[in-house]
Amino acid sequence: MLLHVAGVLDADQIAEFRRALDSADWIDGRATVGAQGARVKRNQQLADSSPLREQLGQRVLQLLGANPLFHAAALPLRFLPPRFNRYEGGGEYGFHVDGSVMAVAATPGQPAGQMRSDIACTLFLSEPDEYDGGELIVSDTYGEHEVKLPAGDCVVYPASSLHKVQPVTCGARVACFFWMQSLVRDEGRRRLLFELDTSIQTLTASGADHAAVLTLTSVYHNLLRRWAET
Repeated sequence: MLLHVAGVLDADQIAEFRRALDSADWIDGRATVGAQGARVKRNQQLADSSPLREQLGQRVLQLLGANPLFHAAALPLRFLPPRFNRYEGGGEYGFHVDGSVMAVAATPGQPAGQMRSDIACTLFLSEPDEYDGGELIVSDTYGEHEVKLPAGDCVVYPASSLHKVQPVTCGARVACFFWMQSLVRDEGRRRLLFELDTSIQTLTASGADHAAVLTLTSVYHNLLRRWAET
């Protein structure tokens, strides 16, 4: 499931992030991929050891944690700490697939270990008119989907998808990206739970029969109880 989550950051927060990132020290993005990814990756990233990466990454997770649409779609269990990248001057990232299991360093509330990458997330920090190119292309069984969102919006999609970032031929594309392990491993089951959850919210807001909504809510939680892995 590919989902657009709007308004994760407001205008003031976007400006704050951009001021910090515009003066940041960037490194070659190939430092965080293997040999196969390095052949098709041409961008810059904040170093994993960067205090700014840690500071801004924690802010991103706090904001997304308070976003009900994001939570309903992802049902997150564990996160890889967010990273930040920059594409300019023809920078691109050719078609690739994310690693299935990723090492996670210890963070407050999360021990070190390994994480299955179920879902990928890209949070756009540049407005679409600030750069040419730079579309995120996600390929699945329904074809290729082009994503270029307003600053402050994010897209979530299965980490198992082939995807790429088109060359940025003018300006600079700045974004935050990360992966998460979901409580529900299977993408089809996550989609069903998301559709059920959003339907319950819609029925509740419309003043639908309380008993019927309660029954659907019970179905949702019993399915989640059956499918969740903790």
